Amino acid sequence: MPKTDILIYKDENGLALLVEWLKKQSPKVQDKCIAMIELLAAKGHELRRPYADYLDNGIYELRPTVKHVQYRILYCFVGKNIVLLTHGLVKTKTIPPGQISKAIAYREKFVGNPERHSYIMKD
Repeated sequence: MPKTDILIYKDENGLALLVEWLKKQSPKVQDKCIAMIELLAAKGHELRRPYADYLDNGIYELRPTVKHVQYRILYCFVGKNIVLLTHGLVKTKTIPPGQISKAIAYREKFVGNPERHSYIMKD
């Protein structure tokens, strides 16, 4: 299986919502999330529970858990082997439908203008 390319959504203000969310998490949570993203890059469409799951309307979730807290990173496929990570959240009982709607809106903005909505990691 070819490696899956990982892209991060950037909003109109130039903020990478996932990156900003990760900065607010503990180093242990950050490390777990990064490990899950690397697993997604390696497995792509083949990644399944307990690591990832399908939500709705082309939106998936990465499912890291640290100390019984369920973190979620929402993502979608925007090409055969291209994933767009939209944003992160802490799950309570379920993923609120509004969060899925946000991910769908971010995907639509990205598809409409990939250059404007792609976050580039700086070394």
